[in-house]
Amino acid sequence: MSKKRVYTFGNGKAEGKADMRNLLGGKGANLAEMNLIGVPVPPGFTITTEVCTEYNQLGRDQVVALLKPEVEAAIANVEQLTGTKFGDAKNPLLVSVRSGARASMPGMMDTILNLGLNDEAVEGIAAKSGNAWFAWDSYRRFVQMYGDVVLGLKPETKEDIDPFEEIMEERKHAKGIELDTEFTVDDLKDLVKRFKAAVKKQTGKDFPTCAWEQLWGAVMAVFDSWTNPRANYYRRLNNIPDEWGTAVNVQAMVFGNMGETSATGVAFTRDAATGEDVFNGEYLINAQGEDVVAGTRTPQNINVVGSRIWAEFQGVSEEERKSRYPSLEETMPELYKELDAVQQKLEEHYKDMQDMEFTIQSGKLWILQTRSGKRTAAAMVKIAMDLLREGKIDEKTALLRLEPNKLDELLHPVFDSIAVRSAKVLAKGLPASPGAATGQIVFFADEAAKFPQSILVRIETSPEDLEGMNIARGILTARGGMTSHAAVVARGMGKCCVSGAGGVKVDYRARTMTIEGKVYKEGEWISLNGSTGEVYEGEVLTRKPDMSGDFGLIMDLAAKFTKMDVRTNADSPKDAQIAKEFGAKGIGLCRTEHMFFEGHRIKAIREMILASTVDGRKRALNKLLPYQREDFEGIFEAMAGYGVTIRLLDPPLHEFVPHQLATQRELAEEMGVSVDVIKAKVDSLEEFNPMLGHRGCRLGNTFPEITEMQTRAIIEAALNLKAKGIDARPEIMVPLIGTVKEFDMQAGIIRGTANKVFEERGDKIDYLLGTMIEIPRAALTADLVAAEADFFSFGTNDLTQMTFGYSRDDIGTFLPIYLDKGILKHDPFQVLDQEGVGQLVQMGTQKGRSVKPDLKVGICGEHGGEPSSVKFCHRVGMNYVSCSPYRVPIARLAAAQAAIE
Repeated sequence: MSKKRVYTFGNGKAEGKADMRNLLGGKGANLAEMNLIGVPVPPGFTITTEVCTEYNQLGRDQVVALLKPEVEAAIANVEQLTGTKFGDAKNPLLVSVRSGARASMPGMMDTILNLGLNDEAVEGIAAKSGNAWFAWDSYRRFVQMYGDVVLGLKPETKEDIDPFEEIMEERKHAKGIELDTEFTVDDLKDLVKRFKAAVKKQTGKDFPTCAWEQLWGAVMAVFDSWTNPRANYYRRLNNIPDEWGTAVNVQAMVFGNMGETSATGVAFTRDAATGEDVFNGEYLINAQGEDVVAGTRTPQNINVVGSRIWAEFQGVSEEERKSRYPSLEETMPELYKELDAVQQKLEEHYKDMQDMEFTIQSGKLWILQTRSGKRTAAAMVKIAMDLLREGKIDEKTALLRLEPNKLDELLHPVFDSIAVRSAKVLAKGLPASPGAATGQIVFFADEAAKFPQSILVRIETSPEDLEGMNIARGILTARGGMTSHAAVVARGMGKCCVSGAGGVKVDYRARTMTIEGKVYKEGEWISLNGSTGEVYEGEVLTRKPDMSGDFGLIMDLAAKFTKMDVRTNADSPKDAQIAKEFGAKGIGLCRTEHMFFEGHRIKAIREMILASTVDGRKRALNKLLPYQREDFEGIFEAMAGYGVTIRLLDPPLHEFVPHQLATQRELAEEMGVSVDVIKAKVDSLEEFNPMLGHRGCRLGNTFPEITEMQTRAIIEAALNLKAKGIDARPEIMVPLIGTVKEFDMQAGIIRGTANKVFEERGDKIDYLLGTMIEIPRAALTADLVAAEADFFSFGTNDLTQMTFGYSRDDIGTFLPIYLDKGILKHDPFQVLDQEGVGQLVQMGTQKGRSVKPDLKVGICGEHGGEPSSVKFCHRVGMNYVSCSPYRVPIARLAAAQAAIE
């Protein structure tokens, strides 16, 4: 039996259903499901994601041959349901062709509407509908979209001119009009003629008139768009595998541009910015879907409440609002009620906030799409907790609904309330995506990295701007509503965005924006309040956000299910305290070298390095001892009752000595030696490859007095706290071992020093002694090491570096190319390489526990706060992961999800 490649839907029947999203893509699966639950959906069919893979392997001709019988049968089914004929001149079936991956990728791939039109069919549509303007407007749109998407006329860079837009602007200028809806039928006919001439000029071929040729061109173009630059970038950003592919959805067209009783819009069952249980959305009368999201016309709100809020933001009076910007609830009350009932039905069915696209054609409502809506982190948390409180989902589902990385948005600054009160408001737009952003103005997405902090200012954004939107601190657009591309993408990224700020006039050529006559140039500072829609002049002070309420409840839920602790990487009491407030259960990495760079400490460490005798080194180290002890006391107190893993000195000594002549002279004077002595010592410390040189346990084994001083500081600090009744739990970690003998030698020094301190003080304290597994050989011989060690901590930063043979400091020269060419799927220093490095981690854990079943195992590299890496650590059976303080909530949620999954 041959493989099924096409699944039909329509008239309440469907061959697919919601749980087939891997095969049908999210859009196709939901179109089928909506049919099955009685939602009005235009009939059509879905070509599966598997065909996209076949297309990439076999090419166009073979895939068309494979698809042809099923697609012809599916078209016949749509013809029968609509009473139209594909390719017919008098009663033509027109279709839309849209992408639909299994994970939502809004605006990243291509869409073609009104397919099936030609010079004869447009007359047939005009006669059948009695509306020549609508017919020719649809034809104009089709030639433009098909030319851009299928025939390759879309500009590739900001310098290129879109021939279709240029032709339209010329016509508008000649007629003194601003909007597309002001074109006459004759204007539209002339535009179609000139559009087709532009196609002929640029491609050397006539615009295709055969409906079947148009359809196959559109289907293949959608498959091609799976690998366009913006889709590739979006997948990398959201960890969507390249091999998934996209489905193609072909649907009978329904028209929102058939006059004043027709409309199109986007709606959300809850507020995507705040999470409030408020039905909201936007619509346009006499328009097609892309008009709403493109921002070319400012849309109106679907309900009275939203419309009034919008008017207040824009400074529009209630009288003007009702006459110029009425809501759908006011213009089409019965259809609004029907839409409201559909949104309630969809949310009840999917048990999640839905993002819907709808069209009203001559007074009849159609739903074109539903999907779980993109939302800000604040909305994500509130919606999950509200649905839990409403009894619609259980605790496990609430946790699994959350994206751990999005919690990062909640931990970022908001504007200081005093500073923002005195800030000058330049303009007001729509609060499209909440948060605070301050930065320097840039006007082009590919220049967003021009300044350390940038605000991307655009008339409107498009999918090509994705990378720049990701880099910028915030986004400001002059056009577009709450469902514009800028708004939806910014919310998905957790990026502050103000859209539809009509008072902002952007001049790309001059690289300026003008507000009420005042000109602001590229590089000038502005600030955006994505929660109020306000644009401020200059920099505005920010502060930390509030972490209470539903966020706290989510963390409580995570604690209920997680089986793996989350610790923090902290080198100061302040960092330890922040992490503890976020729920960290101990410190997985305290880097002692970070304590050596302040004030008198750096002088003492330099004195130790420059000393030529053991006694000289010990004298210098004795000066460091009280500083180290004091630091450890503060950290132990901040993390009382929890384990604190302290890594002994790790970096090469050359990092602590002065390399500038002026600083060397200063040091020579302090130490009473000549500058030549200092220079000679500094030169002697230089290594060809310091990261593989004299560092880590190699330092402690060649200069045991360093290990002695650090051990004494740790043990004395713990004993001092014990005397105060504070529970200090030190865990001493030896870095960079490659052989068990390296560890044994350090262990002897540490235990000997600890026993000496116990004897001196007449008191004892429990402590653990373990090692950092960061050299492949240590992982391979972990069973030998475990016989002597109390715990392992995998240092995956260095382990990744040594396993791949990549220098972290130099990877920038080739990593972007590797990611772009698909040689690597992710940056291995951000996302743990589970195949290679992960194999060493798993092997090291298993070998260690084969000797010592209760061996404590953790991870303390940057991967400790990356969700997929955290889940890997859970599967391996680690006791904990450790990450930077602000990643602790992310790791806690990921650990809970791992336990549930």
